[in-house]
Amino acid sequence: MPTQLLLATRNSGKLGELRRILEISGVDGLQVVGLADLASFPEAPETGATFEDNALAKARDAAAATGLPSVADDSGLTVDALGGMPGVLSARWAGRHGSRDERDAANLSLVLDQLADVPDPRRGAAFVCAAALVTPSGVEHVARGEWHGWLTRAPRGSNGFGYDPIFVPEGQQRTSAERDPADKDAVSHRGQALRALLPALRELTGTL
Repeated sequence: MPTQLLLATRNSGKLGELRRILEISGVDGLQVVGLADLASFPEAPETGATFEDNALAKARDAAAATGLPSVADDSGLTVDALGGMPGVLSARWAGRHGSRDERDAANLSLVLDQLADVPDPRRGAAFVCAAALVTPSGVEHVARGEWHGWLTRAPRGSNGFGYDPIFVPEGQQRTSAERDPADKDAVSHRGQALRALLPALRELTGTL
């Protein structure tokens, strides 16, 4: 019987990414479920000052409410010309209204508007992700990943979500949204953070 592992999200893209990473890494015995698969529980707002603060808070809430080992992440875009913003505010940079797709489009459009007069050499940015694993017994692990690159002047590509269509990784010409999902997993900020949790996830299954 596989051990259920909760990824505290309703984002199907994130669920798919963790499932692919576990499969590729040969971690058997874990069944990844999302928030939509379980009974709802009160979710605290993301008010932390750092990605790590928010990831830990979400994972702690999920583990306490469900009794399952829980992984949560907080990720976002840091833009050099905006002093590191949107940062932890990335998901709500343009407000909280509308569907996820509508919010993503509004956030992306606002960042592009704010950078309209910024020359290409100064359009550096990074995706940052903190991922936390919390067990019902209170064991906690936190990992961080960073993916550096630059921002385009118009969206390109249909893979991914959020700011993916305007982010080009260092040394590349394609945006994150133009990359194959498995190819992206191998280098992305979230892929880095989730892979850093693999030793702790293997412990959940009793494998090495």
